[in-house]
Amino acid sequence: MTVAAVILAASVDSALADIEGLPRVRRLADGAWSGGATPIVVVAPDPDGVVAAALAGAPVTLAEPAPEAGGPVAQIVRGIEVAAGITSETDAALVWPARMVWIGPETITSLIEAHGTAPGAVLRPTFEGKAGWPALVPIAELERLRSQSPELMPGDLIGGLVAAGALEERLDLGDPGSTHDASVARADLPPYVGPPEPAAGHTHEWGDAVAGHEDDPVEGPRRAPLATGSSGREDGGDGGRSGPA
Repeated sequence: MTVAAVILAASVDSALADIEGLPRVRRLADGAWSGGATPIVVVAPDPDGVVAAALAGAPVTLAEPAPEAGGPVAQIVRGIEVAAGITSETDAALVWPARMVWIGPETITSLIEAHGTAPGAVLRPTFEGKAGWPALVPIAELERLRSQSPELMPGDLIGGLVAAGALEERLDLGDPGSTHDASVARADLPPYVGPPEPAAGHTHEWGDAVAGHEDDPVEGPRRAPLATGSSGREDGGDGGRSGPA
């Protein structure tokens, strides 16, 4: 069993925005790796190769976005399908809008561990009662996810998935980064009040490599094949609809 991270950047600017000296997608990829997610897929337009350059040396696959007409749901499905194609044991994915830059690796580990005890559930971290990101979506819910309207934004997509019959569990992990995005400076975040260990019974050290990770960073990132229906251009972005930058 592996849980992928699918990082969604709506534009090159969203992908590369500076967060404490690192491009957003590089920071998120590093956090996903430290938390134990594998494989890691970044869905982002990259017409000039600058996103790939920002991810150089990271164990990441860079995927061209699905055609814009498919809306945010197409971008999420694209990332999940790429992840499943990389690792056949992938049975869930962490859906992670790139604007959510302050999520701690402990939260990633806690969601992965909780998936082991509730493998059929959509999992959402919460902070002060508000559902946050990333949302863990089982691969078994992929067809139900595909049925969602292309007009829905990511938060509404998860709600629609649950309304359509998916089981949801919310975990109070106390991580302010799960609900506060890049518009909030780190210094202005509420204090972290989460558990010192993952929510599930079985734990491993934060940042431990998990099965399937390479011992050494790849030169990468790898590039996924073009999305079905793509024009073949590298600028087929999601029109900014995979979540606010």
